[in-house]
Amino acid sequence: MANVLWACAFVLACIGFYRFGLPWLKRFDAANAARIAQQARDKSDANAHVRHALEVAEEQVEEIQEIKVGSLTHYLFEAEVFATRDEAEEMRARRIGVVARRFYDELPAALMSRSEPRSNLTARERASQRWKRTIH
Repeated sequence: MANVLWACAFVLACIGFYRFGLPWLKRFDAANAARIAQQARDKSDANAHVRHALEVAEEQVEEIQEIKVGSLTHYLFEAEVFATRDEAEEMRARRIGVVARRFYDELPAALMSRSEPRSNLTARERASQRWKRTIH
């Protein structure tokens, strides 16, 4: 009788995987295929780095929240209330542009620091040296 119960449990687990797991795996595979195709297109696109910077900046900027007050609808973005969604979207787009521009402003300094030779010290040893210099 125990073998029959284990066989039933195995069949139910397979049915559950087919019902819920397989669609999830197909969506995961489709997302990966789309990402790989986009990366292949980006190799030949001269403006791909700008698009990528804007996508990353868009992830960092908060979404617009809709606030209902009675029958009126207001839109909240970065603690500022807007009467229309277009105004709020325009302000969000400006903010995304500022975040992306800041990335490009900081890029030369980041690239220059990578070209400097690094010592063989660990991060802890470098930090302790900086700490010693600030104490004395």
